[in-house]
Parts: sequence; C-alpha cells; structure tokens
Amino acid sequence: MSLRIAEEAVRTDTGRQRNANEDSYFTKGPLFVVADGMGGAQAGEVASKAAVESFPRELPAAAPERVLEETIEGANRTIHELARKDPGLAGMGTTTTAAIVDLEAEVVAIGHVGDSRAYRLRGGRLEQLTRDHSLVEEMRRKGQITDAQAEDHPQRSIITRALGPEPEVQVDVQTVPAQDGDVFLICSDGLTTMLDDEKISRLLARATSLQAAVRALVDEANRAGGRDNITVVAFRVEDTAAPAAGNPRGGPGEGATLIGSSAEEAGLSATEVRRRAAAAAARRRREEQQARPRRRGLRTVLKAAAVIAVIAAVALGAWYGNRQIWFLGTDDSGRVSLYRGAPYELPFGIDLYSQRYASPIQTGSLPPKRRDAVTGHKLRSRSDAVSLIEDIEKSEGLR
Repeated sequence: MSLRIAEEAVRTDTGRQRNANEDSYFTKGPLFVVADGMGGAQAGEVASKAAVESFPRELPAAAPERVLEETIEGANRTIHELARKDPGLAGMGTTTTAAIVDLEAEVVAIGHVGDSRAYRLRGGRLEQLTRDHSLVEEMRRKGQITDAQAEDHPQRSIITRALGPEPEVQVDVQTVPAQDGDVFLICSDGLTTMLDDEKISRLLARATSLQAAVRALVDEANRAGGRDNITVVAFRVEDTAAPAAGNPRGGPGEGATLIGSSAEEAGLSATEVRRRAAAAAARRRREEQQARPRRRGLRTVLKAAAVIAVIAAVALGAWYGNRQIWFLGTDDSGRVSLYRGAPYELPFGIDLYSQRYASPIQTGSLPPKRRDAVTGHKLRSRSDAVSLIEDIEKSEGLR
C-alpha cells in the first residue's frame, strides 16, 4: 500500500470572549503545526508565531521524530531568549503540537508540548494521541480526580509544560501508524475545553469534507461559549492504489454505457437485451403476487414500529437535552459542586444528574447572594456554570 495526503483543511477563530487571536498554525503537507500562545499584551501571539516559524518549510532528510524534537527544542530556546531580552515579553509561552506524515513508511510522527492535542479518527473511533501537560491531567493520572471530574475541572487550563518559560523543555515525540481513510486532527484547547471527544468525533464523521468539518467544529465551539481562541487543522490520508468508485473489480460499473462491439463482447446483443427485460418483468410480477397476502400483516408491523420509533425519539431527545443542562449545588460534604443534568430525582433512587466537580469551598461560608446562586439550582449552560464556580473560587482567594 502507498499513501497520499488526500485532503487537508484549517480554520482559526478568535472565539467569543477574547479580543485577539494568539494561536498560530502552519499547514503544508507533510508538515502540520498548531501553537497556542499565552502571555500579557501581544506576547502570546509573539510566542506562538515564533514556534511555528521555527519549523523548516523544506524538511531535512532525517527521521521525522528527530526533526520534530530538535525543532521544538530550538523554538523553546528562541522564545525564552526573546522574553529574556524584552521585559514586555516576560513570562510569555506557547504550546506546540506538530505532525509530519511519512508517506513511504505509512506513519505519522508527532511532537508535543502543552495542552493542544492531536487525534486520529479511524473507523468512526476518535483516539487522543497526545497527553496534556496540565495540572488537571497530572491529578487524573495520580488518581486524585476521576476522568469525569477532569473533563470539566475549572483549573484544566493550567499547564505544566510550555515553550518559553524555561531554557530547556522536554518534548514528547511518538510515531503512529497511518492507513487508508485515517483522519488526523490537531487543535488548540479552545476546541477541547468547549467540546468533548464524543462531540468532536460525531462532527468529524458526519461532515461531507474536511473543510466542512473544521468549520463545524469551530462554529460548535463558539456556540458552546467560545471562551478561548480556536484553531483546528485536519488532514486525511488514503491509499493511492484504492479502486475508483463503482465496480470494485474494475469492470463496467452500474450504469456504464456500452456501444457496438463492446456491448456484444459483454453479451448484450439486441436479442439478449429483450430476453433479459422479459425475464425481469416476469420476476417482478411473481414477487408482487407473493407480497399481496403479506401486506395487511406488514401494515400492522409498520404501525407498531412507528409507535416504537416515536417513543425512542422522545426518550433520546430527553436524554440528549439532559446532557446539555448544568447547575451548581451542594454535595453531601457541604461543598460547592458542579453537576451535569437536571436537579431532580425519580422513584427507585434514579437521579437525573451526576456530580462533575467538587470545590473545596463550603457553601455555608459564602455570602448570601453567592450562596443563593448555589442552592437555587438554576439550570445553566456548561460554560455559564463553569464560569460561575470559577468566579466563586476567585472571590474566595483560591485562584
């Protein structure tokens, strides 16, 4: 098998709550890079741009992992030196996630620092290839919080590794296999803090093209709150030897037009065409006669199926709607907590909600207005609920 990059797409957006876009990217197969800058004023933009510009536009004849590691280490030194020389850039940094496609070896090499991410969609299954260098991810790996709590933790944006803050940085590098139909996605955390992996996978799988996919991902992240800059890069690989659409064996496909001697060679003389048409008509008449006694029973079955489908659709709608609802409340220990679902309980001990995060703050210690916001169980969007708990923790000196 021999691969080629069949399609690539990119989109970046400032988001709904930022004044400037500090993300940078580069896309020119076989190299794809995303960098998410951070720092005061325009420092984040300077850092991310410096990271992206460190990558060679013509890749050297060296192992892709080595190219990625050395390039990202060099970018870190450049950014650190810029910040050291210019007080206005002090403290700046950037994440970097980059991929090099090795078509001959049928693999993709990935270099990574920070909490931007790389994914692979294969056979409808989305797999996260990189590991976030973040406080929340370290807590999850140590078993201090669950996967569900990590998904919506208010401190998930605190990263533990980036380019710029230190003279040297450790780069994660890996090589993953690629095969026909694989879609690779590289994105800043402006996407993944707004959309979970299930939503990302669904939008990627249903899109008619990668351009449509990256547009849908950015639009959906903005609809979810758009709290950060959003950058999405995607590319798809395919087998150059894959047969064209139609007959997979290479013969005349359905609907192909044969003329003259070509038709005779295929056994389609005028007499043969008439014979086949008559046989097909006779077969249709027999099938219709056999189907008549079953139609009444079939109608009954179809009616029952329609009722079941309506009930299933209503149940699915209720389940999906419940997943979009969030609220603040108090857990059994009296702590301010973040819940997903509706604040109701059904008979037989069935809860319509699940706890996603518990703050160390006691609800009873809050001022009356803040306490009412927690105990009132007002239904909110995910971004609104997370922002509220962040504000509460900030007002109590935890952030």
